[in-house]
Amino acid sequence: MEKFNKKDLVKLVSEKYQLTSKVATEVVDTVFGEIVDQVKKDTVVDISGFGKFVAKHKPARDGINPRTKETVHIAAKNVPAFKPAKAFKEAL
Repeated sequence: MEKFNKKDLVKLVSEKYQLTSKVATEVVDTVFGEIVDQVKKDTVVDISGFGKFVAKHKPARDGINPRTKETVHIAAKNVPAFKPAKAFKEAL
């Protein structure tokens, strides 16, 4: 399996739209940053044909430390989640 990372995405955007690497990096950073900011505000980011980014709430619970077998309290938290769109799933 090959890897495709942010650097590769910046290069692709830069070449496709004839932008400098610096401008393409700013575009990619802005898109990702805005997705994160909106999800932090508990907004669903729905990108048609791609998928939805959401924050899921995990309630507080008690867990067990596997080393000491002691019960520990795990605080409630929000975690990021992604649900791919039907078109994305079908493309695979």
